Amino acid sequence: MVKKNAEKDVGFVRQFNELKKKHPDAVLLFRKGDFYEMYKEDALKASVILALKVSDKILPLEKDPIKLLTFPRHELDKHLPASVKRYIAENHIKFYIINAVKIGKEIGLGNRTNAVLQSAFFKLANVIPFDDAVEYMKKAILKSYGKKGEKVVNMNYQAVDCGYQRLVEVKVPEEWASLEPETAKVDENLPEFVKNLMLPINSLKGDSLPVSAFTGREDGTVPLGTSKYEKRGTAVDVPEWDPDKCLQCNQCSYVCPHAAVRPFLVSAAEAENAPEGFKTKKATGKGLEEYTYRIQVSPLDCLGCGACVQVCPAKEKALTMKPLDSQAAEIENWNYAVKLSKKKNPLAKNTVKGSQFETPLLEFSGACAGCGETPYAKLMTQMFGDRMVIANATGCTQAWGAALPCVPYTTNEKGFGPAFSNSLFENNAEFSLGMCLAVTQQRERVAGVVKELKENSVDASLSAAIDAWFDAYNDGDKTMEVSENLVKALEAAELTGEQADRKADILNNKEHLSKKSMWMYGGDGWAYDIGFGGLDHVLASGTDVNILVVDTEVYSNTGGQASKATQIGAVAQFAASGKKTKKKDLGLMAMQYGYCYVAQVAMGANPAQLAKVLKEAEEFKGPSLIIAYAPCINHGLVKGMGCAQQEAKEAVAAGYWNLYHYNPDLKKEGKNPFVLDSKEPTLNLRDFLMGEVRFSALTRTFPEEAEKLLAEAELDAKEKYQEYKKLAEG
Repeated sequence: MVKKNAEKDVGFVRQFNELKKKHPDAVLLFRKGDFYEMYKEDALKASVILALKVSDKILPLEKDPIKLLTFPRHELDKHLPASVKRYIAENHIKFYIINAVKIGKEIGLGNRTNAVLQSAFFKLANVIPFDDAVEYMKKAILKSYGKKGEKVVNMNYQAVDCGYQRLVEVKVPEEWASLEPETAKVDENLPEFVKNLMLPINSLKGDSLPVSAFTGREDGTVPLGTSKYEKRGTAVDVPEWDPDKCLQCNQCSYVCPHAAVRPFLVSAAEAENAPEGFKTKKATGKGLEEYTYRIQVSPLDCLGCGACVQVCPAKEKALTMKPLDSQAAEIENWNYAVKLSKKKNPLAKNTVKGSQFETPLLEFSGACAGCGETPYAKLMTQMFGDRMVIANATGCTQAWGAALPCVPYTTNEKGFGPAFSNSLFENNAEFSLGMCLAVTQQRERVAGVVKELKENSVDASLSAAIDAWFDAYNDGDKTMEVSENLVKALEAAELTGEQADRKADILNNKEHLSKKSMWMYGGDGWAYDIGFGGLDHVLASGTDVNILVVDTEVYSNTGGQASKATQIGAVAQFAASGKKTKKKDLGLMAMQYGYCYVAQVAMGANPAQLAKVLKEAEEFKGPSLIIAYAPCINHGLVKGMGCAQQEAKEAVAAGYWNLYHYNPDLKKEGKNPFVLDSKEPTLNLRDFLMGEVRFSALTRTFPEEAEKLLAEAELDAKEKYQEYKKLAEG
């Protein structure tokens, strides 16, 4: 048997040698039972692509040991559905594979694979002569990325070369043609919306849905919490938690753009019944003594940005990025973690650590990996989400927050969550103002009925519930509890006549009992530009509404056009030679009214200030405006979007972005309402600007103009800090 196998091996290698003479560029695979074998230079080439180890094999007639690579053919099989394999075989499709992600990482492009795959396409498609295609691709690269520097251009050139050099053809087994397609299985326990609408739409079968599928949804409302059913699994690498190194600060969860990294408090019984590998450590902190602690990652919901790793303050990082396939066990751990009993938060939810023990009511959105916007929105839902009403301006916040068919806003264990509605770019402020007035009117009417009920004699239990409800009428922290208690007391009360009618009226409108947290939300294109007139009107009105502006300093959703928030010297669409005028100071303009709460925040620079500002703004009786620094892919961060929080920190350290809060209530205490939360800049501003392509590109395309504009930017930053400093000094 050994001799026969050796003879067979010699035959394969002889065929390999003969075929290589005729087809030196071909990559050859030899089928041996359930395995493929590759030899010599092909083995070495494939080992790089497939990340497999090459061995040496001694054969007769070969002077030296040959390189041998063996791998199971089922590796391909398990990733391809039977229907796809049959289609490939029946249609005689030539099948090729390429590890584009591995190539991108080797070159330094990270997960960017466009140039690799584009090159592979032109090599195989023959739509134009391939040499011409390479020339055109490289010309396009120079045009697109020339502003980003020679290093970036050369990396993309190399990606083009690797794209056609490292293609591997897969020989299609004959038996694929006779495979029976899988029977589509739909979990009957899925919610109706997910089963009948979301899954077909995500499978690109939305056009085949009958009109009747939308019966009952004529008003456009959709259920919350459907993004958790998508389980995209798009990350290449995801974080792995090491409990021995963890400081339990919760910062990883705080900055996660997709709520895929979360801390959990685990009881002794829950830890005992957990899946194998569900490691925990003793929780630290006042009120946490009875629990153990765990950071849990959802590998199928993570986008692999690495922001959590970057912010981890442990000397040896408690999170490290590992290949997605290596984290399969964490899927079961995640499913177990999210079903753990809900514990009362022992910490204040307006702190960094405490906020993360609140369930995020924004999860698994369609935002970019490393997004600078969603961490702010997620934190808002952790602090106020069970009673939030959100008016959203068209833009990125709509793209990741309201992309049919899934909705990333979700509900807590009691079924409460943000009520989200999207408006146009130009009228979101007016849209939100209408919501505020309507909610106020409806609640005041219900309050009038509750007052009449009390005045017309009720039992002691109901009377006490009514008093507690009125006492906490404007208390956001207590409103949900006292409203729930009032409903229970009403349901238990036996009333007749007009009192029974009043009871029925209140219960029929019980959604208006709690104090709503009213928010409008959008980007700088809305707040600084197109919607500014409406925003200014709302600020001037004195209405109790909260405004969060996620400031990316550009129209992010529509291609990166300059806005009035764009800094002087920045390159953007409609500002190819750098923006000539300095940034509009929206916060300073709002402060002029004297009765608006105004703040500038940056999560990565001062997460504690952010949590404090959100709490103060929401409690403030009147308009509140929070302007949040949001790094974006349009900035071209040299360090990558995984370092978005670090970029925000450096923006503040360089004096590019200032932190402050202006609270008119402080005037009532005889204090200065303006508090500057930023320290004197310690980082060179020019060095910071050169870390972003939107600024560094100008030095290559218009060097003289760049020097002029960047010098103005440096001067403006110094003047702006001094202006704020004078305000803080009174």
